[in-house]
Amino acid sequence: MKNLCIAALAVLTLWACGPKKSEDKPAAKADSVAAPPKNIKVTAKGPKPDWAPDIDDEMLAVIEKLDSYGATPIEQLKPEEARKNPTPADAVKDLIQENNVQAPRPRVDTVGKNIPVKGGEIHLRVYTPVEPKNNYPVVMYIHGGGWVLATVDTYDASAATISEQAQAVVVSVEYRKGPEHKFPTAHNDVYAAYRWIINNINEIKGDSTRIGLLGESAGGNLALNVAIRARDEKVHMPVSTVLVYPVAQSDMNTPSYQKYANAKPLNKAMMGWFVKHALPSPATVKDPRIDLTKAKLNGLPPTTIITAEIDPLMSDGEILRDKLKDAGVEVNYQLYKGVTHEFFGMSAIVPDAKDAQKFAVGKLFK
Repeated sequence: MKNLCIAALAVLTLWACGPKKSEDKPAAKADSVAAPPKNIKVTAKGPKPDWAPDIDDEMLAVIEKLDSYGATPIEQLKPEEARKNPTPADAVKDLIQENNVQAPRPRVDTVGKNIPVKGGEIHLRVYTPVEPKNNYPVVMYIHGGGWVLATVDTYDASAATISEQAQAVVVSVEYRKGPEHKFPTAHNDVYAAYRWIINNINEIKGDSTRIGLLGESAGGNLALNVAIRARDEKVHMPVSTVLVYPVAQSDMNTPSYQKYANAKPLNKAMMGWFVKHALPSPATVKDPRIDLTKAKLNGLPPTTIITAEIDPLMSDGEILRDKLKDAGVEVNYQLYKGVTHEFFGMSAIVPDAKDAQKFAVGKLFK
């Protein structure tokens, strides 16, 4: 049976300087901003695995560190247990410490905001560059985690990185997740957050003519859904979307699903686990909000898709790229070879991550 899944675990890095002006108290994470100094190169200790004979050395070093924790595979755990597992973020943080990599904190301030949504409320974390301006471009950032795992804390560094590099206000959304809040709760929550941004653009010193969307993995799916719903409801449209290894379709027999079924940190078995806990039934994978290839895609803003070679979701990005082009949408596509799912936030260790972040920022407000 065809299924859809996703995992987007944390892959960020430790920050080491400056207090934040914020009501939020995110835990220390690996910093996704600073690339290692030229004289520091983090290297793997062992041979390349069978599932990734072409993996980059720095990427393998992160995977080796993650393996060293000896954690029970996520697909064998209950959600509340899986949320306690060490993540790629922990691996990157430890590699930074062990190799004395300098990782300065992005120069942004943050503030938290709770907003009402149907059935409750959600939390937003708003990042603002320290360089004062009358208004800034705005990015709504949507984290990954398979609609089950991760929080705005987990992806705190990615959001701050984008804020600093784009000199934009970034609004990171803490949407509700399964199994406590199954589909379509997360989709409704992020759209409510987008409407809040539009209605409160002056409060966050935002420029309403420059609002972009950026999501990773499950967050990539959510980001495109926001653009689709904004089009359908004829509300203010974002100027761009950036989707980083998005969940885009429901077939688990694509070439990348088959080739990288045993990849790390995301594998095929984990994807089935995410579907089980995030969706109300197996049939939900055919919903066009989950399987974006079944959605109406015309009339959407320019879309950038970033994929990783060693990732079950690589083919998802390629399929979505082609569907968007067929619908007349302007598409930019970039595949990074030798890296895995979750590489995007690892620029303190993995060189391609820094390039991917720069590429993403360059496409938000071109």
